[in-house]
Amino acid sequence: MTQPKRNALGKGLGALLTSPETDITTKAKSANESGLAESISGIPISAIEANPFQPRTHFEQEALQELAESIKALGLIQPVTVRKLGYDKYQLISGERRFRASQLAGLTDIPAYIRIANDQAMLEMALVENIQREELDAIEIGLAYQRMIEELSLTQEEIADKVAKKRSTVANYLRLLKLPPEIQLGIRTRQISMGHARALVNIEDAALQKQLFNEIISQELSVRQVEEAARQSKKPAAGPAEQAGVMSESFKLAQRSLQSKLSLPVDIKSGKNGKGTVAIRFASEAEFKELLRKLLS
Repeated sequence: MTQPKRNALGKGLGALLTSPETDITTKAKSANESGLAESISGIPISAIEANPFQPRTHFEQEALQELAESIKALGLIQPVTVRKLGYDKYQLISGERRFRASQLAGLTDIPAYIRIANDQAMLEMALVENIQREELDAIEIGLAYQRMIEELSLTQEEIADKVAKKRSTVANYLRLLKLPPEIQLGIRTRQISMGHARALVNIEDAALQKQLFNEIISQELSVRQVEEAARQSKKPAAGPAEQAGVMSESFKLAQRSLQSKLSLPVDIKSGKNGKGTVAIRFASEAEFKELLRKLLS
């Protein structure tokens, strides 16, 4: 009598990975069921669905195409990580950029690590893995930290421990989410640096934040200049007797703007009742002629 063919994987991993009842949206029942499949498996790319917890929201098409060309030539060197939803059905945990590039490259199968995890564990793995390994912009990182607080009930200290960062670093990224939307967009498109953004966060006046943001772009203000503006904005308003001869923050911003536009030293002095003077210093007749040209053009 012919013996039935034995499954080489036995009742352990093989049974787990081929069981249609393995729906990992429920909690794992044992340590083995919540672990990592150590070997790399080739699975159909069509059997993988996108990760709904993916923190990255923007992928550069040109960079994806370059990676796709590399994958065509060399194959996918670094496997993605997936979780098993059921028989022949998987959900991406991490490696979405590699997954998308593999699709562009026309791959039918993709190497993958297979994890077994419930939704909360999956979200944590996806967020932590992407923060550590992907080139997320500062706002995406801040949003990922915010999701870990809101959806995983983690503290800033616990997040810092999981991503191997200082708690102050986590706090700085979270503070960026308080900036006006146009400034957050400027951070995402890298119009301003993280240093500029951190300085802007220290300004309480949203209108002044936006004004400085525009000046950073148009006048190429340094981080130090923005930090100084932030410090000045925190100083208490001067009383009537102190206002004479003291330049307000708006005058200081105007002074920097004029100096940048004219490429010459500018002094602004203000007195009571809004009166004052603007002095522009030049060192030669040539500088004076150039100043007139700029003023009259």
